[in-house]
Amino acid sequence: MTSTTILSEIRLARLKRRRKLWLSIHLWLGLLFGTFIAVIGLTGSILAFYPEIDEWLAPELLTVKPPFADATYKPLVDIIAASVPEMPGEAKQAHMHYPQNAEAACRIRYAVPIAHGATEFWEVSVDPYTAEVIGKRLRWSSHQLFPTTFIDFIFILHYSLLLGEYGELAVSVISALTIISVLTGLIVWWPLTGKWRQALTIKRKASAERLTFDLHKTSGIYSTAVLLPVLFSGIYITEPKYVVPVVELFSPATYRYWFHSNPNTNLASLGMADAAEIAEHVYPSGRLQVIYGATKPDSTFTVCKDGVKQAGSLLHRRCIVIDRYSGEILDIDDPTIGSAGEVLSHWQWPLHSGQAFGMTGRILVCMSGLLCPLLFVTGVVRWRHKCRASHKTVQKALKNKIVQQG
Repeated sequence: MTSTTILSEIRLARLKRRRKLWLSIHLWLGLLFGTFIAVIGLTGSILAFYPEIDEWLAPELLTVKPPFADATYKPLVDIIAASVPEMPGEAKQAHMHYPQNAEAACRIRYAVPIAHGATEFWEVSVDPYTAEVIGKRLRWSSHQLFPTTFIDFIFILHYSLLLGEYGELAVSVISALTIISVLTGLIVWWPLTGKWRQALTIKRKASAERLTFDLHKTSGIYSTAVLLPVLFSGIYITEPKYVVPVVELFSPATYRYWFHSNPNTNLASLGMADAAEIAEHVYPSGRLQVIYGATKPDSTFTVCKDGVKQAGSLLHRRCIVIDRYSGEILDIDDPTIGSAGEVLSHWQWPLHSGQAFGMTGRILVCMSGLLCPLLFVTGVVRWRHKCRASHKTVQKALKNKIVQQG
């Protein structure tokens, strides 16, 4: 045996010992938090197509029929104005979801204060072709545990596990630990002997134990490229106050929810339609997507457009933060400008939702979420197989020892 061969074997033995450590970390992270990440992944899969699911569940409220081919919408100011009489005077316009297809209604969400400091969130649906109200629905109340609509239930379960503010932090911590689990799984999976085909495929006509192992490793490795950015972006979106300062250590970064309007008693507040017009001047191309309303005196409007085509940019979503009184533009989410940290920030929501790459991206996000329960179940089953095999080995050793002593 040559010295090179001996050194190679020593190195391989050392790597195998290290892999046992990583396997232990991977195993216990999966056992302790796998149930939660399975729920988070499954709900994320649903939310990748939440607009379509919401419209399918409530077509009478969320869909319309164009009066004729190539019909155009009424002005946005008329659409929004039609919703106002449906709500009490103290209601605040919190959000507007502009139609993303020819048969979708325009939805304006209101925050309505009720007794004991609680808030109800109502949504008014308006036909964009006629500016007539279709109907309204209560989406959720801040004093109730469960929302009244399926999609809102899935949203809250996804980002807080129905545990409120503490749940949001818990989901972020679980996501961070899952990133570690994914990375340790990658280390454990890495074929030290160079058998790549075996590592990347499922063995045909294998036993139940081997099939479980192959399903776990292949679903894990093929989903890693999607899971890692989705997990990181989820942490970024849920707990930016912890992530952005870390990003700023390497590059300046901004987060649009940190900007505030400058209350001015001499100026009346702008409306959502005014904010949309300002955004239209900045980005004439593309389609209005959402407007985040200004519900407090120092709140800002955030207008997001999709389909904004610019040379050298894969991301077509642009968001503009606007002072509600002066109309001043406070921030722009545009990946073609700004620092590396700001560009990173701009990509987080499109990556998390899959919208960065259109339908392909949404399908990939959906599939990666569906694989989370599969990874958890196959991991637990694989662990049970190993426990059973270890128990049999111990029993056999004890039996042999008794025989020898007898």
